[in-house]
Amino acid sequence: MLDHNVSPSPARHTRRPVQDKIGFVGLGHMGTTMAANLAAIGRQVVAYVRRPEQMSKLRDLGLQPTTHIADLFDCEIVVSMLSDDAAARDVVFGHADLGLEGLASGMLPDTIHLSMSTISTVTASKLAAEHVRRGQGYVAAPVFGNPDAAKARQLFVVVAGTPADVARCLPLIGNLGQRNFIIGTDPADANLIKLLGNMMTATALEMLAEIVAVVRKRGLDPKTFVDILTSTMFGGRVHKIYGDKIVEQDYVPGFTLPLALKDVRLALAEAEALAVTLPSVNVVRDRLISGISRGYVDLDWTALGLIAAEEAGIGAAP
Repeated sequence: MLDHNVSPSPARHTRRPVQDKIGFVGLGHMGTTMAANLAAIGRQVVAYVRRPEQMSKLRDLGLQPTTHIADLFDCEIVVSMLSDDAAARDVVFGHADLGLEGLASGMLPDTIHLSMSTISTVTASKLAAEHVRRGQGYVAAPVFGNPDAAKARQLFVVVAGTPADVARCLPLIGNLGQRNFIIGTDPADANLIKLLGNMMTATALEMLAEIVAVVRKRGLDPKTFVDILTSTMFGGRVHKIYGDKIVEQDYVPGFTLPLALKDVRLALAEAEALAVTLPSVNVVRDRLISGISRGYVDLDWTALGLIAAEEAGIGAAP
């Protein structure tokens, strides 16, 4: 349980956050698209990057790029969209070897870190506790959706944090997605839901991959098969979107196999801590490891279809 009664030292009240100034950390495929969406509606978005060569591209998108994380300290809200726990910890706590000052040590009181990264519940709790200790807010808001959905503002966002902090973040979140789910006050709970959702997606992809391999080896049209299944018993977004990609052998990321493996491992760790077995997820983990061992590190997790096809002895379709 977080202690929300910790007060920052009086010296930190000498400056105030700049109203409506938004910081953004984590400018990968998803983060860049999300930050550009905010800039497109007229928000002032200061985008932190470590590599100066990225700055021209970000400037063209209407962002204000910087290589100094301190430029984010007076932002009213700092959004992070980072790849994993290690990156999230480095950004919040700092990393001396990288010359990276931490957000928590520099952000002003009454600012909020809006973490939209997919990270473990343990890391989420540690980040939240550190921000609260310093008089800052922390809201977890991981998203369901890919870069195409992000570009179209069609993300689904799972939100958790104190009611006051969540209320301040909702207008910003509303410009990034199509629907928000506010699930409580503990940020870690939002991350657990995201991990379990990604676990379900991964297992659905594996099942689609295996079945499409059977259909192809039989000599049938997998497109017809997927159309039938997604028009009848399996009409969810995962089956429709990813079923078509597996049939079309579209492995452009997206969401790469190593990132998928990271989320599956985190989900398995959460289940193990609760003494819950997840046999089907262990199969997916092994498949992802197999794909990575084959050199598919830069392919989307739809490449589970490629792995299943190779296991069936039927390579790429003509």
